[in-house]
Amino acid sequence: MHYSLLPVFSFFIGIVVGLTGIGGASLITPMLIFLFQVPPSIAVSSDVVAATLMKFVGGYKHWQQRTVDVQVVKWLAFGSVPGSLFGVGILHFIKQTGEQNLDDILLHLVGMMILFMTLLALAQLLLLSFFPDFKLPELPKFDLTTKLGRGCAMSVGAVLGCLVGLTSVSSGSMFALVLIGFFQLETRKLVGTDISQAAILLLFTSLGHLTLGTVDWSLVLPIWLGSVPGVLLGAKLCQLAPQRPLRFIIYTILLMASYKLVAPV
Repeated sequence: MHYSLLPVFSFFIGIVVGLTGIGGASLITPMLIFLFQVPPSIAVSSDVVAATLMKFVGGYKHWQQRTVDVQVVKWLAFGSVPGSLFGVGILHFIKQTGEQNLDDILLHLVGMMILFMTLLALAQLLLLSFFPDFKLPELPKFDLTTKLGRGCAMSVGAVLGCLVGLTSVSSGSMFALVLIGFFQLETRKLVGTDISQAAILLLFTSLGHLTLGTVDWSLVLPIWLGSVPGVLLGAKLCQLAPQRPLRFIIYTILLMASYKLVAPV
């Protein structure tokens, strides 16, 4: 498929990100691999750089709307930033040793990450939709006024940050589950906080991927062209659109994409 169509696809993905806070890398990376036949290592690195601007624009829009929990963003970032750089360091090691094919490793890593994240999120969504009275075991809430709470936030951020550094996936999706489970954020601030923390995380992750030499600017620029106006529109519509039907559609698409990545035909 010709790159001239990349801004169009990116525009719709930007809307999804602005609306729900999820789906950026989870949709863009498979799109680049399957529709545009981009090698996985280039797709992952280019997506990280492209997603950074998209998340910053969306985060700024939500910050203007006062739908961001600044303390949560700060303490997650203290863990996720060094974690992501560690993940990029692992990619450097794989690339330098040359013993394993980086593209093959990333193809399966990205697929497994998307599949794992989607199954968790879909299970939660279905339980809330069809069994609203079913009570899931409550997770301990991270109290950011205590050292223990801040330490737990940083630890979770570090683990997820490492996975983002490796695959570009879950800067929004997995963190959204953490925000719901461990921070119990109100719905009004969930999406904005998720996008804002992802913006900081991806800024440092993208710097790491630039050192890998696998960023293709002929992909990054068209993605920016489409995704930035898309995420602005999505953020504007965020408080109007029904979240559950949207998320169900997105998760269904992600399940199909992740299956193709894990078990390519």
